[in-house]
Amino acid sequence: MSVLAAAPTLGQAPLWYLARSTGMVSFVLVTVALCLGIASTQRALASPSWPRFATQGLHRNVSLLGLAFLGVHIVTTILDGYVNISWWAVVVPGISHYRGTWVALGTIAFDVIVAVIATSLVRLRMNATYWRRLHLTVYAAWPLAWLHFLKTGTDAAHGKFGLWIAIAAAVLVGVAVAARTSLRDDPAPVRSVVR
Repeated sequence: MSVLAAAPTLGQAPLWYLARSTGMVSFVLVTVALCLGIASTQRALASPSWPRFATQGLHRNVSLLGLAFLGVHIVTTILDGYVNISWWAVVVPGISHYRGTWVALGTIAFDVIVAVIATSLVRLRMNATYWRRLHLTVYAAWPLAWLHFLKTGTDAAHGKFGLWIAIAAAVLVGVAVAARTSLRDDPAPVRSVVR
């Protein structure tokens, strides 16, 4: 009997469906936040109609929204009885008995994302070099989140539409990284407003 055939209906297990849906939404938002972060570092992508600070603001807000959905995903996964995952598995990788490796990757990605967002909220009080180094760890956290999404989620692991979300996310991040590395980042000369 397959996992999907044994899956409960929405009326029987609303937490299971909420955990699945918030997991997908948070993964999409984290992917969009990563791409916006990549775009916000590129001065060549800014224009008078869409300044760089707008991309940075959108990046920050999408990141926080993704963290909120991720929090709901984690809480509903733990509260739901469909799988047995403890509260410790949220912060300590490798202790989940359910798909241990793949849940551990999600735990590591979550820990990194929380550290990056927390330090970004106090960025002005930190050394800029340390903040940037920590912020760049997101490039390692996203593939871990991608593998967690692909191998833990039933919608991706069983060839459903989640697989297409994972493929589209990988293509989107690949395009963003390729654009970031291929474009020159020479700032335009500053024009004086004083005459």
